[in-house]
Amino acid sequence: MTVRIAPSVLAADFSRLADEVRRVELAGADLIHIDVMDGRFVPVLTFGAIVVAAIKRSTSVPLDVHLMIVEPDRQLDAVADAGASRITVHVEATPHLHRVVSAIRARGLKAGVALNPATPVAALSDIVNDIDHVLVMNVNPGFTGQQFIPSSLRKVAEMRALLSARGSQADIEVDGGVDLGNAQALVQAGATILVAGAAVFHTPDATQAVQALRLAATR
Repeated sequence: MTVRIAPSVLAADFSRLADEVRRVELAGADLIHIDVMDGRFVPVLTFGAIVVAAIKRSTSVPLDVHLMIVEPDRQLDAVADAGASRITVHVEATPHLHRVVSAIRARGLKAGVALNPATPVAALSDIVNDIDHVLVMNVNPGFTGQQFIPSSLRKVAEMRALLSARGSQADIEVDGGVDLGNAQALVQAGATILVAGAAVFHTPDATQAVQALRLAATR
């Protein structure tokens, strides 16, 4: 199984964002994870399509854009035009999930759906065959550096079982509190993409951090 590492720019130094993105690209990042927050779905307001476009100009690594926003359908075209390769929306944020997923895929992008910690795996039972990845939140979304919720491991395993039962090849992405202490367990539970913020950006040597995460996840 190939495990991909997606450093989250939410943990980067925003005053030198382009340099930070280049640093993790050189470190071997497989994806750049970008959390777009609206201050409504989550308490924090971060950035939108303009910053996604700026990051796109700074790297050749595919951009993994996580929309932590209400009415995500209103921002899909702007984020797609800005250079996203993958867009993830929350099942809790839209009453028309299938329509939104279809719109993402119609743009030729990978479509994913995210689950908050309190949202059951069964919420995706009717759409698993229409998505390219599932994002399991290991923390309540909105802030970087939060403590990992241990029950996430069980949730990842449940999601892997659901995908397997439906014959889906979708990736399972995990986000929140990912570090050397839980990377292996998350992969063993079924995760294939590890989003890591502080575990990469808050280290002096990003290359060593990415390599250590990859090693911990696959040993």
